[in-house]
Amino acid sequence: MTGGIIAAGEGRRLREDGWAVPKPLVPIDGVPLLDTAIANFLAAGIDTVTVIVNERDAACAAAARARFPGADLRFIVKTTASSLESFSRVAGVDHPGAMLISTVDAWCRPGDFAAFAAAARRHPPSAAVLGITPLVADENPLWVTMGPGGRVVRVGGLSGDAVTAGLYVVPEPVRRLRPPAHLGRLRDYLGWLVERGELVYAEQIETVVDVDRSSDVALAESLARAGRNA
Repeated sequence: MTGGIIAAGEGRRLREDGWAVPKPLVPIDGVPLLDTAIANFLAAGIDTVTVIVNERDAACAAAARARFPGADLRFIVKTTASSLESFSRVAGVDHPGAMLISTVDAWCRPGDFAAFAAAARRHPPSAAVLGITPLVADENPLWVTMGPGGRVVRVGGLSGDAVTAGLYVVPEPVRRLRPPAHLGRLRDYLGWLVERGELVYAEQIETVVDVDRSSDVALAESLARAGRNA
């Protein structure tokens, strides 16, 4: 399994809250979001990671390579029009096998990330696996409804069993699918996979914070401190 990180978002809401640094470099308890994401992959035994950043944040690539000299980091520097375009560019890299893709702002502890990766590996090789969380800390959460055995039967709607956590395991055949042109967002693509009958499962992570605003930074930092003091 290889890794992928989507870090090409504009970070508009964080900028509105006064943050001047690129979103990948926003610190949680002193550690930039991008560093946390890379460290999570290493904790899960995944050291080949493709990262997409937008052209304005190209300097993040050299900084990350310097901080993680032992990791095989492959950067795509591209300003994309949507989360789905970023996802598709990362998922479409020429590397065999399944890929675990994380958004850079999906903050979670390394142990929880590694446990999710291990749980995903226990599913059939042809299955996609969504990380979900009961922690609803998003102003526009994407709900997931599950059927027997944890198979996802619906993505979207006003309620469900849990919300997506920004972590996705995508098998190689699914990575090669061409989504319809009318799909504009990553959440639309996930719903499309379920509707077309692809095998999609969900695995729960207790604590994942979608870091979009200063209040999310504060929540993640409080969780980081609590984990360090536990």
